[in-house]
Amino acid sequence: MGRECHPTLKGIIRREREKRLFRRGLSSREMEALAAVCETVFPPLSAGAAAAAAAAAAAGEFEGRTDRVEERADEAVRFFYELSASQAPVPHEVAELLGRRGLIEAVILVRTVLWALSTRLGTMLLCGSLCVGGRWPYVNRFSSMGSDRREKVLRRGLNHRFLTPVRLVFMYLKVLCLYVLFSRVDEKGENPLWKAIGYQVDEEEELSKPEMGRPLEKGIIETVYSTDPDLLQSFKQKGLEVAQDSKNRIYRIKCDAVILGSGCGGGVAAAVLAGSGYKVVVLEKGNYYTHKDYSSLEGPSMDQLYESGGILTTSAGNMLILAGSTVGGGSAVNWSASIRTPDTVLQEWAEKHGIELFGSKEYASAMDIVCERIGVTDQCVEQGFQNKVLRAGCEKLGLEINAVPRNSSEGHFCGSCGYGCRRGDKQGTDSTWLVDAVNRGAVILSGCKAERLVFERNIPGRARRKKCIGVIAKSMNGDIENVLQFEAKVTVSACGALLTPPLLISSGLKNKHIGRNLRLHPVAMAWGHFPLDSSSQLSGTSYQGGIITSIHKVVEGNPYPKVRAIIETPSLGPASFAAMCPWESGLDIKDRMTKYARTANFITIVRDQGRGEVTRKGNISYKLDSEDKENLKAGLRQSLRILIAAGADEVGTHRSDGLRMKCRGGTASEDQVEEFLGRVSVEDGPLAIGEKWGTHSSAHQMGSCRMGINEKEGAVDEKGESWEAEGLFVCDASVLPTAVGVNPMITIESTAYCIAKRIAEYLSARGLLKSPKSRSDILMNDK
Repeated sequence: MGRECHPTLKGIIRREREKRLFRRGLSSREMEALAAVCETVFPPLSAGAAAAAAAAAAAGEFEGRTDRVEERADEAVRFFYELSASQAPVPHEVAELLGRRGLIEAVILVRTVLWALSTRLGTMLLCGSLCVGGRWPYVNRFSSMGSDRREKVLRRGLNHRFLTPVRLVFMYLKVLCLYVLFSRVDEKGENPLWKAIGYQVDEEEELSKPEMGRPLEKGIIETVYSTDPDLLQSFKQKGLEVAQDSKNRIYRIKCDAVILGSGCGGGVAAAVLAGSGYKVVVLEKGNYYTHKDYSSLEGPSMDQLYESGGILTTSAGNMLILAGSTVGGGSAVNWSASIRTPDTVLQEWAEKHGIELFGSKEYASAMDIVCERIGVTDQCVEQGFQNKVLRAGCEKLGLEINAVPRNSSEGHFCGSCGYGCRRGDKQGTDSTWLVDAVNRGAVILSGCKAERLVFERNIPGRARRKKCIGVIAKSMNGDIENVLQFEAKVTVSACGALLTPPLLISSGLKNKHIGRNLRLHPVAMAWGHFPLDSSSQLSGTSYQGGIITSIHKVVEGNPYPKVRAIIETPSLGPASFAAMCPWESGLDIKDRMTKYARTANFITIVRDQGRGEVTRKGNISYKLDSEDKENLKAGLRQSLRILIAAGADEVGTHRSDGLRMKCRGGTASEDQVEEFLGRVSVEDGPLAIGEKWGTHSSAHQMGSCRMGINEKEGAVDEKGESWEAEGLFVCDASVLPTAVGVNPMITIESTAYCIAKRIAEYLSARGLLKSPKSRSDILMNDK
């Protein structure tokens, strides 16, 4: 299957019907106001401005082209500057995305503001004197205002000190508009704007091993392609004991262990339990894709492979959150960083939190086993552009820079692993642990969502009053009407730190730690632009090469330095880049985008002390701690120093006011640099009162069902078992006592390995099998 056959592209035509249905929810006036906002965000510029931009392109000031012909460059750039985001179907796709992915509270707020802007009175209230004209009826609706006035309204709205709900709406619409504009593709997988910004999807990315095929084929049941009769037959073919309750439309399936989720926690648990001889069923609400299905197309890939299509924020809009939602979970779409749990963190968890596991040889051995199974190496044959910049800047400043171990080969040079690895090189659970599991008889149901855990009263005298006896699930395929009830000896929730708590709470569990203590590893970004120079050693583009191959630690103190933050490099497709850029004007956002390919982006990650809550699906609250803000600021300042030292001609942050400095290839004086760094700050989100604000991001979520030595300290015990219900285990990032401080994949998989062995012991103690298999049998590394 090539790019044209990618399942997400097949869905484009189908979603046209969904768009028409949603447009009925927006009045024609609301759509008119929305189109006017879209045009303001990304306006058509005058022929003169477009011609000047095209001339700059011909002079070589736009980067990222290799075999550029001047006439074609002129035409592409002229088209880019003259295009308006109000042109169909962009506003309709923004409306559709808002309705399909937005929180209901956000949808209501956005529609309220759009309705106000569609009336003269509402426009007067929100825009003030800017809407007043010199002719009858004197007060204009937003769509009738001049473009310069609308731009002033949007700029004022995004920076108003007190009208924070309006600011949130404008921020939300700006993000959706730019995201749609740069992620939408036609049937050929192309976007006409990409040429002007130097972006292309490389067909040669698909260099996967031909013998890989579909490694989970013999164990997977893809409910998205099934009907009720097909599903029943598939259960029987996979060796599952199933009974049909036709009257109540229920399939009752028996197994030893049902695991909810297939990512870093669920995948490892499935392999260990299946290797111990138990009948395992894995439920995954995402769909199953292999290397041949991936397209490297940002919009379709985010839509299918990420929670909420990659459009997930906290309720206050202060954090953009990425979480995988496919077979393999986050391991299928993460950036390959495979860093062991730091010793200082293990010591804290063992001593301060009393979780002896993390100070044991067992856990250290688990990390060795995990790294061996997923093929971790710290060797890297070639650095990508962004990592070259990070290394060059650190070396010039005399700062320590380290290699990042990855679960891929040393020659892996894929910049699009965040959209699934088309080379089949990255070793996620979908190509390792889950393969081990299905080879030992496990069954995986994709497109199947856990709805509610099932409990019964426990035997009197037991420590836990409830006993979990399974889960009720539903296929995401509307053609399957039967409910699925899995009856299991153990139920393992591995839905991740954002979805395990809502499932437990909606099923009736009451422990106060469920859904609390959420840690997000908040990220702040810095950027630097590097004009293309034939003499520069910093060749390449921001979207090519290994995503994270280098790391710099920001430390303080001697002789025992404390790590305040880590600096790495991200994967940012053009849509994500545009959505996260500060918006100052239509011309500015277009100028920023033309520099996309040669803009190096750094992420500052901190081990957060602040915490959030997630008690209902999609409803996430989080607030930065004051110490976190200071650590993020220290990381941002260090990032900017490194970018300047590496030779950037301009650097900046993503603060709402577009804070940046021209440094002309590192020629800025030390005083100028220090004055600029002194203005760097970390602000709260768009709902915070004040002119400056910021939106941060998170790709790591953990701690929301943390381990504790008793039910007053945590939601689960050291074995991962719920303090409230026997037979219910949690085996994902939510059990971690605090944030890890580094990319957490190895920590999650190692913790899951230890918990899964304890689950096997639990089952063995109840007489299902005499004893779990040996470690070598559990590892099942079939090479």
